[in-house]
Amino acid sequence: MNEHYDVVIIGSGMGGLVSAIIMAREGKSVCVLEKNNQYGGNLQTFVRERTIFDTGVHYLGGLEKGQNLYRYFEYLDILDGLHLTRLDEDGFDLITFDGDPKEYPHAQGYENFERRLVEEFPEEKEAIHQYCKKLQDTCGKFPLYNLRLGKPYHDDTELFTLPAKKYIDSITENEKLRAVLAGSNLLYAGEPDKTPFYVHALSINSYIQSSYRCADGGSQITKLLIKRLKENGGETYKHCEVTKFNVEDQKVVSVVTKKGDIIKGDLFISNIEPKITIKMVGQEHFRKSYTKRIESIESTISAFSIHIVLKPKTFKYLNHNYYHFKDYNAVWNSHNYTQESWPEAYMVSMGARKNQGEWADQLTAITYMRYEELEPWSGTFNTVTQKNSRGETYEEFKQTKIEAFLCALEKKFPNIRKSIQSVHTSTPLSYRDYIGSNEGSMYGYAKNVNTPLKTFISPRTKIKNLFFTGQSINMHGILGVTISSVVTCSEILGSKYLVEKITKGSTKTNKKIDA
Repeated sequence: MNEHYDVVIIGSGMGGLVSAIIMAREGKSVCVLEKNNQYGGNLQTFVRERTIFDTGVHYLGGLEKGQNLYRYFEYLDILDGLHLTRLDEDGFDLITFDGDPKEYPHAQGYENFERRLVEEFPEEKEAIHQYCKKLQDTCGKFPLYNLRLGKPYHDDTELFTLPAKKYIDSITENEKLRAVLAGSNLLYAGEPDKTPFYVHALSINSYIQSSYRCADGGSQITKLLIKRLKENGGETYKHCEVTKFNVEDQKVVSVVTKKGDIIKGDLFISNIEPKITIKMVGQEHFRKSYTKRIESIESTISAFSIHIVLKPKTFKYLNHNYYHFKDYNAVWNSHNYTQESWPEAYMVSMGARKNQGEWADQLTAITYMRYEELEPWSGTFNTVTQKNSRGETYEEFKQTKIEAFLCALEKKFPNIRKSIQSVHTSTPLSYRDYIGSNEGSMYGYAKNVNTPLKTFISPRTKIKNLFFTGQSINMHGILGVTISSVVTCSEILGSKYLVEKITKGSTKTNKKIDA
């Protein structure tokens, strides 16, 4: 490791790695510091009994040629060698409910999306068409989402203050259709009185355009990003947990790692959540009103996941995801569970192999879990690099939750227990320790229609050479975080210059996806 870099990036999540590539391509000396044993943040995978599980990337949207994520990946030059499996075109997501045998599809392509839903709700053709048009119109108002120059339409008040639930309820009286249209709201931890429609639209639009799974896990994206970074002279270091920022004359001069290394730099980009970054820098270096605002922003709820290794040839591979709810009248309220009613909703996804056959080897089910449930063990810390046991009571807690979750899954998949080889879990503490998110938050900071400006955090801080990037700056998800890196680097390089570079794409011409 050198003593000094042009750009020092703290955290190797998607936001940190994309920022690193952008800056390295500008001829800057760049170094990325990661605390964990594995790079990639939410792109991390883990292996249990020779079976690969994703921690955060269960599927990707917008990856057909010319679509938004494709064009960003083209610029990053990571399309070659990316192994993907396209999900079912007539239903990449299926929305289901207790007591209703039907499976309501979200299909790929807007015409197909409309056609499939009209088959289920023939009398609601106009409402479904209106909904699809609203989705596309809303996404069109975010320039970088569409690789255009400009800022979101801040003068369009409704864009930031229209609640998702209110809009969906306004176009139809059909309670079941309302529930189906909102059915994938676990993608953004939707809340009835807070979540804006634009968050709903930006979250699902690219999946409707095209939906894929990463074959053999999302960590392949990390590997490709690091490869491109190194080709451009960038450096990455893991097991390098930054514990402190040294500030002189309102500028960061260096960071200090847990091991005592001091790394100096001209520019510092933090891919760590702003709340945590501010504490590490020292609150005294920021305005009190600023730190108070950041501190008061609510984080989205956390999750509890069960990762099931399946016995060979016992459970068919499902080339789609399930979003299941106990009660179709309460699709916006499953985060308000009680101990007796948990889990009220869940998502089921499967990992695909490069040569995926008829049988699945794993299944992941995810549901909401409030951090307060883990309060008794919140003082413990456990990762691959820093192993600690949380004790017997924690294991008992997990076993109780596994049993409750399996009981819920059995209603949808009656024979699932016979297919289970082993079960592994991720709790809010796992997400907190591995991803570094506040209280294990799934998607960073929650957007709120009642206080729309409060959650907009500029990547530029009052410290001249310190910048933020990541899911809390823009939107969560692979696409949202990629855009956040562009927003961050635009502050340094200039928007027009960078967007023009990205729209020209990579110099390579033989772009293909192994699908």
